[in-house]
Parts: sequence; structure tokens; C-alpha cells
Amino acid sequence: MDAFFAAVELLRHPELKGKPVVIGGRGDPTRRGVAATASYEARRFGVYSAMPLRTALKLCPQAVFLPVDYDEYKRVSAIVKRALSEVSPLIQDVGIDEAYLDATGLPGSAQDIAAAIKRRVRAASGLTCSVGIAPNKLLAKIASDLDKPDGLTLIEPEDLPARIWPLAVRKIPGIGPKSEARLKAAGIATIGELAAQPPAALIERFGRSYGEFLHRAAHGIDERPVLLEREPKSRSRETTFQNDVDDWQELARTLARLARSVADDLARRQLRGRNIGVKLRFADFATHTRALTLREPTASYERIRKAAFECLGRIALDRPVRLIGVRVGEFGGAEPQPTPDLFD
Repeated sequence: MDAFFAAVELLRHPELKGKPVVIGGRGDPTRRGVAATASYEARRFGVYSAMPLRTALKLCPQAVFLPVDYDEYKRVSAIVKRALSEVSPLIQDVGIDEAYLDATGLPGSAQDIAAAIKRRVRAASGLTCSVGIAPNKLLAKIASDLDKPDGLTLIEPEDLPARIWPLAVRKIPGIGPKSEARLKAAGIATIGELAAQPPAALIERFGRSYGEFLHRAAHGIDERPVLLEREPKSRSRETTFQNDVDDWQELARTLARLARSVADDLARRQLRGRNIGVKLRFADFATHTRALTLREPTASYERIRKAAFECLGRIALDRPVRLIGVRVGEFGGAEPQPTPDLFD
């Protein structure tokens, strides 16, 4: 979907069409929060998702700031996914504004199928989407970003040298800012330069698993199937304090509240996890994570809380804290009977 949150808000506020709009937090750029998305008009000023709202305000003081309304976005997302299912029942839902469709065997050309997707989405929701067509999920994902908004891009394997290799390495899903920096330090800035690297060199620098992934991705190789049901990898909750916190009691209360929220979420979804993690971001934006693995999966608030505090105790609280979060992952298995020693 194209700037999905902002697009949904423009449906509700058509008077804002053509204006720079930023969605984030409570919609108040003088308070702490980050941009969830921005309209394309705001992006021209350098505003992007995950940017602090205060920074967005400095870059684009004329922007209209609106609060996040996840309930409305989920409602519209469900409408879009139903429209997609009318084109192909083989859908992998990968987020509130994105999905993969397996079009193998569908009648018509690839362009005809993509055009049908765009028509159905617009008719059902009033929104535009950008479609990437390719032989695999990796290339389709890259293609979907090449001609936004309202794009339709077809990538064939023979198109790699001319259309994929000139792109920055960051365009490959799975390459984040840290990997990008390490690649640039090695003189690798484009996907083509990455493709030119011997696999052994990438394995030596990045390890076997990630090195092999980089080599395959640079050559457009992706054998992952479209999965009809995507199992969640983790559930988490986090909060950004309006003012930096250096009071241990306040941190403890917040951590316990987040643990309770995650436990309630797991119970609603009938999930139990073994891996418990804590994220802490300090006032200087330094971010630290700690995690531990239980012997058995759990959805128990008490066990999650205890594990979260165990993780927190492994982070030096030597600076004011800006953000704190709790995560539970590695789902599976039944709730064990109480045991006095839960930790590896």
C-alpha cells in the first residue's frame, strides 16, 4: 500500500489532500513520539518513518500532524486483504499494509493480474497500491518499491544487471543499517558490487548463513514459498517516556505493566513463548537489548515479569532512559507445571 496510514487519514480528511501529513504518536510534534508514516508531500522535505516527530516538525513546519489510529488502519487493511483474496487465495500476509500473492496458474498475463489487483483494491478501499511482479518474493518486494506511488513494476531474471544491480544494497530486504555500514566499509555500495563478491569473501566477513544470503539475494535467488499462514515470531510492547526517566521505581512499574500487557496478548492469542527479552533506549539513543530462554514456553505474567527483570538487571542503568520494552518469542508447546527453576 502507498503511505498506508497517511492514505487512510486522507480518506477521512479529504481537505488535507496535497498537503504534507505526518502520522505518529498522539499527533503532537512537541511531545515525544516517532513518525509511523508520512504522505509523499511530507517525504519531499525529508520526513520518513521512525523519525522523531520533533525532527519532522523542524524539517516541515507546515506539515499537518495526526495521531495514530491503529483500529481504523486494521479495519481498512482487512478490506484490502479481502480484495486481494478475490484475485488469488494464495496470500501471505506480511503486515498491515503488505502481502505476497502467488499468481501461478492464474489466467491472463502478469500485467493483467497486477492491474486487476490494483482495480480491486481501489474499488474496495479507495486507496492505491504498488505492485511488484517477479519470479520470487525477493524480487517482487524490491519491484514493488521502484515506482511508488500507484506503481506496477515487472522484473524478469534478465533484468537484474540493468534494473537491480545499480540499486543501493539497502534495497535488499534483510539488509539493515548496520549491515549496510559494514558493506560500505568493504567498498560495497550497490547490489551489483555485492553480486561481484566471491561467496567465500562474504562468508568470511559475515558468517556462513548471512554471507550465503547476501550472495543469493544479490543474484536475485529466493526459493521461499508463499506461506498461507504466517506464524508470529514474537509479541512485544514498548513505551517511550515523555521525559527521560532515571527513577528505578518508575522503570520497574513500567516494565511490570508492559509484561502484563504482553502476557494478556499471549493469552488472547493462545500463544506461549520461551524467549523473553527487554529493550532499553537511553536518552543519548544508545539502545541495549538483553534476553534469556526459559526451559519451557509460558504465557504466565509472573514468569514473563520475572524474566524481564532478570534481563533488565543485566543492563547498567547509568543514564536516563528514553524507552523501555518487553518481548516474548520462540512460541510453541503447552504451559508447564510450576517449577522452582525456570531459567537456563
